[in-house]
Amino acid sequence: MVAIGPRPAGSPAIEQTRKYIKDQLAASGLKAVDQAWDEETPLGKVHMVNLIVTIPGTSKDRLAITGHYDTKLFREFRFVGASDGGSSAAFLIELARVLKSRRNRLTIDIIFLDGEEAVLEWRGKDNTYGSRHYVETARRDGSLKSLKAMVLVDMIGDRDLGIRRDSNSTPWLTDIVWGTAAKLKVNNFLPALTTVEDDHLPFLAAGVPSVDIIDLDYDAWHTQRDTLDAVSARSLQVVGDVLLASLPQIEQHLSNPSNPSKR
Repeated sequence: MVAIGPRPAGSPAIEQTRKYIKDQLAASGLKAVDQAWDEETPLGKVHMVNLIVTIPGTSKDRLAITGHYDTKLFREFRFVGASDGGSSAAFLIELARVLKSRRNRLTIDIIFLDGEEAVLEWRGKDNTYGSRHYVETARRDGSLKSLKAMVLVDMIGDRDLGIRRDSNSTPWLTDIVWGTAAKLKVNNFLPALTTVEDDHLPFLAAGVPSVDIIDLDYDAWHTQRDTLDAVSARSLQVVGDVLLASLPQIEQHLSNPSNPSKR
């Protein structure tokens, strides 16, 4: 992303980032819609904005593909967040371009989530502001009923990419993604288990099958070393190849009305 740097929720820098994302999408004929609100945080009210791009499918049933674009607020050093915030935002921009030219069975919402990071410390409700707001809004307006699954990408830029299975994620959805990676002979999707608290938890709590694709084994995580020289475009490509190859099976699974594991 252009002029990548600190962009915590509510900052002038994240406003510039939103403009960049919107401009990149508009160049591909895609429109990002703001979902804006003011959120109470331990540091007072913070203005946050989720960006939503809808790519129509042949069905009104929806698949959400999400990631966050904010970075953690650090005052003691300059935190760039090239992988933790930057990689997911860049990935979603390119994925939206690819999906626009693909015939999709499901309507796909590409969601750039704000406020994933804790304002102070990751505990209680000081985290996942954007995903919680999206789910609460969808519950209120009734659109949650058409949301059949969610895929989350986070911290996928690591040069030494290693993505473990998250025990919080929905098993059938995880099996599809990891099974596809195995068929493609992609060895970055590891069989080892981990347990992750991330933007997928509000969706899971609302009954939406979800999977988190995240590399937590990243030495530069939340340090001043999370810069562009620590990440690789190849890692984003690998995740994109696996996710795109997984979509037909996800679509097929969700289109089977007798499947007991749809929710």
